[in-house]
Amino acid sequence: MGTLSQRIERLSESETLAMAQKSRELKAKGYDVINLSLGEPDFFTPDNIKEAAKKGIDDNYTFYTPVNGYLDLREAICKKFKRDNDLDYSPEQIVVTTGAKQAIANSVLCLVDPGQEVIIPAPYWVSYKDIVEMAEAEGVYIKASIENDFKITPDQLEKAITPNTKLFIFSSPCNPTGSSYTKEELEELAEVFERHPNVYIISDEIYEHINFSGKHESIAQFENIRSRVIVVNGVSKGFCMTGWRLGFMAADKNIAKACSKLQGQFTSGASSISQRAALEAVLTNPDETKHMLAKFKERRDMVLDMLKDIPKMKTNIPQGAFYIFPDISAYLGKSDGKKTISNSKDLCMYILDTVHVAVVPGGAFGDPDCIRISYATSEDLLTEAVKRLKKALEELM
Repeated sequence: MGTLSQRIERLSESETLAMAQKSRELKAKGYDVINLSLGEPDFFTPDNIKEAAKKGIDDNYTFYTPVNGYLDLREAICKKFKRDNDLDYSPEQIVVTTGAKQAIANSVLCLVDPGQEVIIPAPYWVSYKDIVEMAEAEGVYIKASIENDFKITPDQLEKAITPNTKLFIFSSPCNPTGSSYTKEELEELAEVFERHPNVYIISDEIYEHINFSGKHESIAQFENIRSRVIVVNGVSKGFCMTGWRLGFMAADKNIAKACSKLQGQFTSGASSISQRAALEAVLTNPDETKHMLAKFKERRDMVLDMLKDIPKMKTNIPQGAFYIFPDISAYLGKSDGKKTISNSKDLCMYILDTVHVAVVPGGAFGDPDCIRISYATSEDLLTEAVKRLKKALEELM
């Protein structure tokens, strides 16, 4: 048997998926595991969206789809951008993808050549780093501290840009921190990008509708850089459609055309039935899902309040998504008498093995001093999970 490629050998397994798998294995052995590792809403897909999918089947939407998506869906996505973000796009600027992750991968592979630099604020979503490495580019990481709400400053951005910088990738609201950039903060970053016309920006806005600050702000709103911004979004988080695998991107026509060309050689068009469901989703008034937003905020506040009882754990107050990213550095180097905790991965495995709660090590997101807790589950499970978490950490001397 031949050896595998260096490309795949270098590629990391997704820590979020790995922790979810380990928790499933423990559950299969009969353990009472509470899984707080996956970023997946615990609500069902709304009925009107499910009905649209069923109608799609009845109407025989069962053939190959256009690579960049059905025209009526791309037109609807343009309406969504105008309605929600006051952004004007044409259908030729939209590419429908098999999840937002594919839109990010398409964009990176179409924009970046080997050896070029991609700036990524840390903490970052796990896949950014590995997608950049697959493109044989160099990741440049800007450390954003919990003291600054896990957001970078314009000065940090300016210092990170070199003549070899091609791309900047970030998410707002952010996975894993839940931090959201304000309009003023984005404007300051846009002013830096304006001085560097060769740098493109991928703005991952998949958590747009899970925003507690009142209004989502997109960096694409600034005309002076809009032609270099690729907005990535989808229906997974805001409409509870993770399994439908449907994302989309909006970009300059040349970039959209290139991404469609690339996608044509990888997966071709996204699922026909998922597209009929997504058409209904993007035309749905976001107010229809406000009950979910209210529930997520309630859970956020509850978990933050409970975490105050755990000594030496630092948290910020996330303004979006459904994650808390506490600093657990005070527990590194500690031991329960059997196991010494050297890093956040050790801590997560210790928590999973001793009290059967699955959380994700922060090293996977570029910050080894933290862990990611997803609160996209019921209040009862969250209450029990934090009780167990506190118990496990109390054993570390």
